[in-house]
Amino acid sequence: MSKKEGAVKDWLSNADMLTAALPYMQKYNGSIIVIKYGGNAMADNDLIESFCNDIVFLKQSGLKPVIVHGGGPQIGSMLERLGIKTKFESGMRITDESTLEVVEMVLAGKINKDIASKINSAGGKAVGVSGKDGSMLIAEKLTKQKSLNESNIEKIIDLGFVGIPKKINNEIIETLISNDFIPIIAPLGISDDGKTYNINADTAAGAIASSLKSKRLLILTDVKGVLDSNQNLIEEVNEEKIEKMIESGEISGGMIPKINTCLKSVKEGVGGAAIVDGRVKHAVLLELFTDHGAGTLIR
Repeated sequence: MSKKEGAVKDWLSNADMLTAALPYMQKYNGSIIVIKYGGNAMADNDLIESFCNDIVFLKQSGLKPVIVHGGGPQIGSMLERLGIKTKFESGMRITDESTLEVVEMVLAGKINKDIASKINSAGGKAVGVSGKDGSMLIAEKLTKQKSLNESNIEKIIDLGFVGIPKKINNEIIETLISNDFIPIIAPLGISDDGKTYNINADTAAGAIASSLKSKRLLILTDVKGVLDSNQNLIEEVNEEKIEKMIESGEISGGMIPKINTCLKSVKEGVGGAAIVDGRVKHAVLLELFTDHGAGTLIR
């Protein structure tokens, strides 16, 4: 096969992929897609470039992407550089005033603007904001309870300035979308009395997706998706199956809050939610524009 013939074969293959994706592009045309972006996908330069190009491709294909990003590893690195000790409780960072200053600086400053800048460089029109801007994300303090030993006595754990969404004001997001911008949202919230709260990015993305009644919520993570007892990917689950898998221990640890966030958003009007392997190049496109997807779909 000549070089030219090989090139033609590649072009035809690419054309076949595009035409195969056409029904999905038509399905999602004009739809809001909320994507939680974090984990290893934010730490690898090739994956960052791939993600930003994919977001621009979604926009060019008629979709309306909204990005909510995390930044746990970057926050941890900055705290270490500044000599600020950090503690975790039940997988959540205890956030005092000095920690909160770093969290806000890293999330709403460096990470948020870096993502927006890279999407703009890829040909998109992205605007970075935090949940505090325009009181977009109204938050309240998160309280956690922990059982003491095997007794029924529970202790209230103070996580500091860690919050949960109370209300989403869609005005800023909808204004950006209607003016052809891609919103990039840092998961910080503001309380009714003006306090700043650090909010888990999965939780924030779920609340925003529910408020916008988005067509899809995609949570990019560092695993393939929901796995069965043999570590095989489960392509689709419903509430009944989720409950059984949590009870049996097949779903455990950090996957439980992720899948509960997805389930809650679907119950509140999101068309479907998926836990997607963010370590895979073009995972967002594979999930939206192919039959097989790239993770676990929760209906």
